[in-house]
Amino acid sequence: MNPLLKLVRRHRQGEHVGIFSVCSAHPLVLEAALIQARENQTPLLVEATSNQVDQFGGYTGMRPHGFSEHLTQLAQHYGFPADKLILGGDHLGPNRWQSLPAAEAMEHARDLIAAYVAAGFQKLHLDCSMACADDELPLDDALVAARAADLARVAEEVGRHLYGRSELLYVVGTEVPTPGGAQEHLDELTVTRPEAAERTLLAHREAFAAAGLSDAWPRVIALVVQPGVEFDHISVANYQPAAAAALSRMIEEHPGLVYEAHSTDYQTPAAYRQLVRDHFAILKVGPALTFALREALYALAGIENELLPEKERSHLRKVLEQSMLERPAFWQSHYHGSQTECRLARSFSYSDRIRYYWPIPAVEASCQTLLNNLSAVTLPETLLSQYLPAQYQRVRAGTLEAKPKALVIDCIQEVLRPYAAACRAETEKQP
Repeated sequence: MNPLLKLVRRHRQGEHVGIFSVCSAHPLVLEAALIQARENQTPLLVEATSNQVDQFGGYTGMRPHGFSEHLTQLAQHYGFPADKLILGGDHLGPNRWQSLPAAEAMEHARDLIAAYVAAGFQKLHLDCSMACADDELPLDDALVAARAADLARVAEEVGRHLYGRSELLYVVGTEVPTPGGAQEHLDELTVTRPEAAERTLLAHREAFAAAGLSDAWPRVIALVVQPGVEFDHISVANYQPAAAAALSRMIEEHPGLVYEAHSTDYQTPAAYRQLVRDHFAILKVGPALTFALREALYALAGIENELLPEKERSHLRKVLEQSMLERPAFWQSHYHGSQTECRLARSFSYSDRIRYYWPIPAVEASCQTLLNNLSAVTLPETLLSQYLPAQYQRVRAGTLEAKPKALVIDCIQEVLRPYAAACRAETEKQP
């Protein structure tokens, strides 16, 4: 049995167990996730979004097969069991092609989902909630569901053709606001109303039946809703269990289903534990991981400034800032205010638009120079204490090597450890 399906069934049988979903294509993030899952002896769910990875390369330059192959190779390198690695696709639909007429955008979306299935992705989030160029607003629930069922039909056909039968798992629904964090300051988040969640489920079930996919409906394992967690550029909306209580009870009436919670980045450890108890059994995390990556690399750049002459340094922060100014498309419509406010947001925003710039060749080269520079010297404990205090403590304890890559990966694991603890069944002991 697919380990994700097994986990969902365990949850619905009364165990407070969940799984975190890593939504990032950055190699160091993926390595940190594999190490964390290996340490906890649990399955690992890694998801590529339709922005990161598509049939044309996405913003990472990776296609679904390339992403799958890269992750599989990393898993082999770290000795992570292949049968515990679950690949997922997030927000699969016409998102990338909203500027096109619906017919053309959906044709691209069909090709997208076919490529994901062919590459071995097992969990597919069908999200057709975004409007295309010729759509009338607001989109009708039935239209959104019909488009999702259309994509599921393609996925099932490709799965049966390639593998003899389809064992694909599906997630339906979408969260509010848009993926990757709110674009404006948070004032008050509205938790999804139970009746709205019911309508979404009913519309999708009817659309699956109309498309001849009734046999696939039992493999719909989760519904995406807004549980009241979100972040914008400078603040985080904390989970309030009382506000989500009615929504939590609603899913109990639908055997085999759990909730998938997006934008759970930057919540507290207690909130993650409570989310899992409240049936938000799939916790998505993305920007917080690359936020931690950036913190670690900036800290290493600070150490580099202390140890090396200027002409030998990577100048990572300068290279990143220049790359963002030269290519403003990924942040310009998100960050507003004075020059100082925009400059601070480019580096330090919770929404972490800087994550789009790590694949740029000049930035990659600068990162590699930084890691090479610091790999060639002994990192003084006193500088680790100044710039990476949590990692300093582990180095002193002998549980972490004072090497730059190991330090970065540990910083990313700092984000993942509370997720792992929250997702573990409460009767299980720490490994």
